[in-house]
Amino acid sequence: MKQGILTINAGSSSIKFALFPLAHPLSPEAEVSGQIDGIGTRETRMVAKNRAGERIADQHLDGSQVSHTQAFDALLRWFTASQADWRIVAVGHRIVHGGDRYSQPIRLDAAAIEQLDRYVPLAPLHQPHNVAGVRALQELLPEVPQVACFDTAFHRSQPEIAQLFGLPRSITAEGIKRYGFHGLSYEYIARALPEHSSRAEGRVVVAHLGNGASMAAMVGRKGVATTLGFSTIDGLVMGTRCGALDPGVVLHLMETKGLGVKEMTQMLYKESGLLGVSGISQDMRTLLASDKPEAQQAVDLFCYRIVRELGSLAASAGGLDALVFTGGIGEHAAEVRRRVCLQCAWLGIHLNPEANARHDLRISAHNSNVDVLVIPTNEEWMIAHHAQTLLGL
Repeated sequence: MKQGILTINAGSSSIKFALFPLAHPLSPEAEVSGQIDGIGTRETRMVAKNRAGERIADQHLDGSQVSHTQAFDALLRWFTASQADWRIVAVGHRIVHGGDRYSQPIRLDAAAIEQLDRYVPLAPLHQPHNVAGVRALQELLPEVPQVACFDTAFHRSQPEIAQLFGLPRSITAEGIKRYGFHGLSYEYIARALPEHSSRAEGRVVVAHLGNGASMAAMVGRKGVATTLGFSTIDGLVMGTRCGALDPGVVLHLMETKGLGVKEMTQMLYKESGLLGVSGISQDMRTLLASDKPEAQQAVDLFCYRIVRELGSLAASAGGLDALVFTGGIGEHAAEVRRRVCLQCAWLGIHLNPEANARHDLRISAHNSNVDVLVIPTNEEWMIAHHAQTLLGL
């Protein structure tokens, strides 16, 4: 029987999963991957594809309000029936918050799970669902070891000063600081970069651009600064999240409009960003294809914020040797990359337009002082790699 490592990314209404064949080295391509969407609604659906990209599952999950546990149960029942020659030997989980305590992946036990519960107040929209996924798999696969991989861990190498807010020390002591996220993506890029650039150990900025977006600066492939801070709404404009915002705006809206925490959370996380500015869509493809001025303004703001943050991150790193685009927008939106690079010529960036249009791995011109690369990220592989390494499989 073939052995595999299952990776899980459990969100509030979805579960992303992938199965990697146990091998040395671990293949970058999953044998099976997919997603369960609509958890908690009447329209819960599971879709999966094989290594060749062929759809091998597309089914509605029965139930009026399918829970995470029921969704995992359905996933494992489908997996057992359709992939009978595979045995899961480990499960790796993406956990959004590891606080100050966790800078490396850990094997999960009762004490560790209890500790993860303590971080729920730091990431109330993500952490509960991550932990719910752990508990569900623990119940369904009690003999299979589970590993937690933290989205905050990569950024623990930042200087202490880069993690501080200008708040009273008593507040900082309660854990209110800049943590940063998308760490698994940055870790993967840091690992892959030496294969593609001789400047990998230098001053590098990675732009992880997608519905959730952030940027990070590295020196020697270690994080020194990032755009996301205490929460996942800081920094860049995102699909539906506002990005960096004067806290005075929040106070003003709460006072003048009587908005409470729930209303503010809904606005800042779900109704802002590209969707809020355009009034049309959170999808970059839709906005780039639109001739409406509101759509163009949303794209312009997205690119403007990237350019501003790139200057800030280059300052944090002491210069810039390489710029890497990754994530759904970073990997596929040539126009966004073009606009950003043109506005950053002062940093020594020169784009090769043809290479950019083809989505080549290297899109910088020969006379560019900065390597500009497009590297697809692979957070699922990173999780599987950590599980294999930690468990000695």
